Amino acid sequence: MFLSTNECSEKENCIKSCPTKSIKLINGVPFSCLTCGICYQNCPNHAIFKNSYGGYVVDRAKCNGCGMCMYNCPTNNITIEDGIVYGICSRCGVCAEKYPESRIDGFELEKDKQITLIKSLNILNPPLDNVPHKSENLITEVSRSYFGTDTEKCIFCGRCQEYCPTGAIHVKVDRDNGICRECRLCMDVCPNGSMNKLQIVNKSTCTLCLNCMKACPNNAISVEDSNIIVNNLRQKPTGSIVSCLNCGLCADLCENESLKKDDGKLRYNPTIDTENVTHDKAISHCPVQTLREDEEMFIYDEFADEELPTLAGFCVSCGKCAQVCDEVNARQYMTQTWDGKVSDDCISCGICVEVCQEDAITLYRGKISVDLSKCILCENCAVHCPVDAIPKSTMYKNEIRDGFNFIEQQLCMHCGVCYGICSYDAIEKVDDSYVVNEENCTYCGACKNACPARAFLFERNFKDSIEGI
Repeated sequence: MFLSTNECSEKENCIKSCPTKSIKLINGVPFSCLTCGICYQNCPNHAIFKNSYGGYVVDRAKCNGCGMCMYNCPTNNITIEDGIVYGICSRCGVCAEKYPESRIDGFELEKDKQITLIKSLNILNPPLDNVPHKSENLITEVSRSYFGTDTEKCIFCGRCQEYCPTGAIHVKVDRDNGICRECRLCMDVCPNGSMNKLQIVNKSTCTLCLNCMKACPNNAISVEDSNIIVNNLRQKPTGSIVSCLNCGLCADLCENESLKKDDGKLRYNPTIDTENVTHDKAISHCPVQTLREDEEMFIYDEFADEELPTLAGFCVSCGKCAQVCDEVNARQYMTQTWDGKVSDDCISCGICVEVCQEDAITLYRGKISVDLSKCILCENCAVHCPVDAIPKSTMYKNEIRDGFNFIEQQLCMHCGVCYGICSYDAIEKVDDSYVVNEENCTYCGACKNACPARAFLFERNFKDSIEGI
């Protein structure tokens, strides 16, 4: 509940601002709903639910106005007017936001008092300097080691991609098919050493075995007048490179433990896979979409007489990508760290909370809180963040494509929280009601997550992995 402070001078301002009429003036003092939940417990139609802020909201579509909530309210705060239930606090916080000097959050006040009490008890206790005790292991930072790319050095040749044994690296270059990417695979496969690192052919030693032509991933090698010709622009290309983050989220979501993270490295045992187990969840939640079913290797199930797919696209930390990137040294063994902080660009959309499979992020109005003891630094939150408020180490980005957003007026409390939190002017006030302007809406979901009444019918679609890069 929200309480009035001694600084309150205008006693009825908060009462007028409350969208659910849950504040009453008793003996000249504003008195609020206790949010005790007794109304929620006694509703026979389950028309009252508890929202993410700790408040209670009436679902008008389910409520039949029986009055059980009103009869069981211990403070007689609930009333029914024209069939609509009033007097239940949803903890929308409108009163405290409009009048911060006179209204405070009772939950936060209670926490402060508890902390003060605990500290006072510690002072009263005798000193325990000579008694062994555990120190507080406060986690201030989470880290992850992985093979990554220095994008300032990378020429996007795709050499690392070709040598990755599990296909965990995806390189996209802006050059058309038929133009050399300078990956030097032709040099690697030439049996006579006739191709050098600049893709210049020694005609005197070349035997026209055509190994280079077969190995070229971009079809940039041809034969003219019995000579090997390499179509090379000698220009530094641009593009993108996305590789497995070695975060271990796929191992956490693996149904049968065939994929594990052992000593910080991913390990896969395909013989554990069975016909009754799929890896759909792990594949669909891969932050950079490199995890997939292997198109080349299958496990034969003798009992079912069928071939079962295996996994590919996860980093095994072999380091081959770094070894073959010997010219520019763009692939390196790196360490990514995060202290849980986000930039001021955060719009409290809550997408990070929705996509976090470790339940490490909690959304508050105006900010998020990260439990670093749960965070595995998979960067799913950063990849999906529409305003890039969360740091990330990958070039992969999953952007919002389209969606649907509508306010159900039967549930809307007209508190205006959605209107105040929207950064894109997509919520408009029309005749004391709030509606969504679809032309301005980016489907970030800030309004939906902030709504204490769950009045939004909301859906969003992200671009797929190819469009997202």
